[in-house]
Amino acid sequence: MLTHFAAAIGVLGLLTIVPGPDMAVVTRRAIAAGPADALRTVGGIATGLLVWGALTVAGLAAVLAASPAAYLAVKLLGAGYLVFLGVRALWHNRRAATAPAGTGTGTETGTETDSETGTGTGAGTGTRATAGSPWRTGLISNVLNPKIAVSYTGLLPTLAPPRLPTAWAMTLLVLLHAGLTLAWLSGYVLLLSKAGPVLRTPRVHRALGWTTGVVLIGFGLAVATTSA
Repeated sequence: MLTHFAAAIGVLGLLTIVPGPDMAVVTRRAIAAGPADALRTVGGIATGLLVWGALTVAGLAAVLAASPAAYLAVKLLGAGYLVFLGVRALWHNRRAATAPAGTGTGTETGTETDSETGTGTGAGTGTRATAGSPWRTGLISNVLNPKIAVSYTGLLPTLAPPRLPTAWAMTLLVLLHAGLTLAWLSGYVLLLSKAGPVLRTPRVHRALGWTTGVVLIGFGLAVATTSA
């Protein structure tokens, strides 16, 4: 059984570190609103994996993966959400770049305002580019990714230790994947925070804002055009 778990850690670890929409969403949050918001986004992503895990154990994820209409609906919703995040990032980045000095929308000294609390969230752009709950952003972007349903229903059964009941084995693997994702993306956020002084310089901040916006749109289009 230890051999199965070791293999599962290796496979799920590789699945975790491959850059994808989750990393793009976290990067955008970290750049625009700071590490605290980014870590909350990571928490939303991990929660999304647990949701998919529960659906997988209940057998609903397999129904989604096997239903072309349901899969297409979730895929297009997820793609649309990623494109929306990307377009919004580009729009607010453009506003910050063209705003007159001293208006509070520049990239050097402004702070983001959370639309739900009305309080600043850190050294962001001051443009409310990431207004709203970061946890909800991570959750929605993950739950609307039907590729996870395909991965869980197709991959996890092959990694499950044969001596455990199927439901228990799948639950353990989902928890393992969520834990690996939480650790990996949290470490990535901490790495970005170490580079904070450089990332917050106006030129670098604007360049990364444009880049993450384009990347989010690219991932959205990729999700929309790929098959199961």
